[in-house]
Amino acid sequence: MTEKITTSEGQPWADNSHSLTAGVRGPVLLQDYQLLEKLAHFNRERIPKRVVHAKGAGAKGVFTLTHDMSEYTKADVFNGVGKETPILLRFSQVAGESGYPDTIRDVRGFALRFYTQQGNYDIVGNNTPIFFVNDPLKFPDFIHSQKRDPRTHRRDNTMQWDFWAHSPESTHQVTYLMGDRGNPASYRTMNGYGSDTFKWVNDQGTASWIKYHFISQQGVQNMSDEVATKLAGEETDYLQNDLFNAIEMGNFPKWTVYVQILPYQAGLDYQYDIFDVTKVVSHKDYPLVEVGEFVLNENPENYFTDIEEAAFSPANFVPGIEASPDKMLQGRLFGYKDAERYRLGANYEQLPVNRPLHPVHNYERDGAAAANQDRSVNYAPNSQGGPVADPSARIAQDKVGGKTGDYPAYDPDDFSAAGRLYRVMSKDERTRLIQAIAKNLGVVKGHDIQILATRNFYQADAEYGTRVAQALQLNLAEVTAGLSQ
Repeated sequence: MTEKITTSEGQPWADNSHSLTAGVRGPVLLQDYQLLEKLAHFNRERIPKRVVHAKGAGAKGVFTLTHDMSEYTKADVFNGVGKETPILLRFSQVAGESGYPDTIRDVRGFALRFYTQQGNYDIVGNNTPIFFVNDPLKFPDFIHSQKRDPRTHRRDNTMQWDFWAHSPESTHQVTYLMGDRGNPASYRTMNGYGSDTFKWVNDQGTASWIKYHFISQQGVQNMSDEVATKLAGEETDYLQNDLFNAIEMGNFPKWTVYVQILPYQAGLDYQYDIFDVTKVVSHKDYPLVEVGEFVLNENPENYFTDIEEAAFSPANFVPGIEASPDKMLQGRLFGYKDAERYRLGANYEQLPVNRPLHPVHNYERDGAAAANQDRSVNYAPNSQGGPVADPSARIAQDKVGGKTGDYPAYDPDDFSAAGRLYRVMSKDERTRLIQAIAKNLGVVKGHDIQILATRNFYQADAEYGTRVAQALQLNLAEVTAGLSQ
């Protein structure tokens, strides 16, 4: 008999796939203690390295604003053409440990920090504009499926494909990952994306929805599975070394920063839900708008203090940039900082790489590794001249409503976006995609998993699913069983 899932306290758990939200579109409710406990426990499962994105490399640089964005945001970093802002950028792999080969097919992290005059602003994204899941309650399970088998301690294709096959919203990202861009030739030759949807607000209080794109000025270049496998056995730090050596030789990589800007109501009414991180916003509907460019021109002096101790979080906003109802983003607002408190300690923000440019004033005190403390008052309100609230940082209001419940994350269309991606690929790209899927899905132990995963591809595009079935020598009638023709 299948056991019923419970919390760690033994209480029955009604839904392990959907967070509690205020209405269908959210936001996620703080009272969803099962989500918070799941994320908090997940963040404490590995020590001392990062739970995910453990393998990484980074560098410092400068962002230069080429187009004034004051029409859309009051954020200082995006106001005033020619303004320069120091940055830190960390690239990474999602699944592997810190010593894992960095050329193995995987999503690459793209974590960008701006040291602005209003505080640190982080955009913590990937080299893909989408993600595997769109509800934070499923994130720990997704990462577990990418890690090691609890019995054999091996990386196991069956685990990840089992999760993907049973999570049809993953089909778009799996298509992206198994395509050419799943194996970037270098960090310098891959794009980055904010992935989530964010809100910009100007000084008049007008809000817009934003999608970030960081386009490599070196062009996008990828490597084949054969080359990636060969390099994994010869130089486990190939991508890290390529970046370091390029900067050391003065070959400074650059990226152009673009955004898609959606008017507030138009974004809410868009044909696809813009808060669903498994989907994209069409460039035809909302073209890229140039914001600026950044260059990486300085390698770390000490990897540990400059990169390993760097603690990025999508919750690090500045006035004029705010969160959206994107459920994955809402979960990440808690998850990242909690992970760093566990990994680096309660006062991780006092480490040099995490300090903002200007002094910090608040009432947080003590804890492990506290530094920079003085004799000033440590409570509020007070009559001792302590820091007071700054109304200029108040966020723009969003209207919410609906009944509390653990709703399915977004609309039930999990496949059309993957189909569109498949159809824009060239003939050769499609062939390599099918080969990569066959290579990875073909070793999965479980005929039912292969059938279910292939059925997802078929629902994205009939040709796509048919070719995968042929490559795996699956019965197409079994793949399409139960689907309306």
